[in-house]
Amino acid sequence: MLRLQERGAHNINLVTPSHVVAQFLAGLTIAVKEGLKIPIVYNCSGYDGMEALKLLDNVVDIYMPDIKYCEHEAAERYSGATRYWDAVRPAVKEMFKQVGPLVIDDEGVGVRGLLIRHLVLPGGLASSDKVFEFIATELSKDVPVNLMSQYFPADKAVGDPVLGRRITREEFREAEEALHKWGLTEGWIQHM
Repeated sequence: MLRLQERGAHNINLVTPSHVVAQFLAGLTIAVKEGLKIPIVYNCSGYDGMEALKLLDNVVDIYMPDIKYCEHEAAERYSGATRYWDAVRPAVKEMFKQVGPLVIDDEGVGVRGLLIRHLVLPGGLASSDKVFEFIATELSKDVPVNLMSQYFPADKAVGDPVLGRRITREEFREAEEALHKWGLTEGWIQHM
């Protein structure tokens, strides 16, 4: 972490770190004593345990969770995530409670807050409208959303009747319309 800071990194970005929270906190304690000052980014699936998230209160500066699904069946079938929607909502609420909406400095770099990523999936599998309703009504319309179009079938998805193809322009347009319908104007749209 200290070497990254010395090389000019804007932050320390932990990717899918749920299983190493204890080890990260131990390392961070050492790094802070040695002068680490750049923000900590927790880049995750949103399917995080509350116990771990509470340990990260006043530690993580930026939470960057994905919200992938609203339907339990889809989450279990395609990601092996049991009761995903029941887990992701309280987890993301806890993240928002800890850091609020994203704050960007004068150079356009995020320094604190929540940024939610949402990948549009074929066949409406991601239930984008419900995801955006949750963000707008249970978090804040100020939370930025990164709406992503880059889905492509890989590995076990190849040949799947739903996930075995890229999204269509119409599917992406519907997700973008839902984003605007719920008044979510902060963030970035990755157009096709």
